[in-house]
Amino acid sequence: MELQDIGLFLTEKQKKNFNKKTFDLFESWLEKYIKNWAHCDELCPHCIGIVIEKFPELIPKVIQWSKSDNMWLRRASAVSFVLIARKKDYSKELIQIAGILLNEKEDLVQKGIGWTLREAAKANKKNIHEFLKKNKDFLPRTTLRYAIEKFSEKEKKELMKK
Repeated sequence: MELQDIGLFLTEKQKKNFNKKTFDLFESWLEKYIKNWAHCDELCPHCIGIVIEKFPELIPKVIQWSKSDNMWLRRASAVSFVLIARKKDYSKELIQIAGILLNEKEDLVQKGIGWTLREAAKANKKNIHEFLKKNKDFLPRTTLRYAIEKFSEKEKKELMKK
């Protein structure tokens, strides 16, 4: 595990050189080598997120990952946006991903979606709040709890109420 950690750390240091071919490489890594949340959460926000920020035309491909049989690709479809969604509004794309994953069964994917929605609310709380309110009865509770961690107590009570 430590060797993969070092490899991902060194990869991130090359972010100024990331391009569209780098994206294809990262996607292949997700499919072949990512087998735990720690490596997924290192590769996706710190590397894939950088690439999709530079090349937004790749976003539809990331959205397609949310339909994959591979749980790490499903998690990656959301967590790739964690860092970039704090500073720019990607709520439309993330709402689309969260909508596809409404019935997600894997706990680690649910947590990834919730984490990403929480971070996306920093750039567009209104859209994220509306999505959560509309879908609160369908979202896994884990996703909802993660998504609303930074909301006011009043908002939390409203959204957690059945």
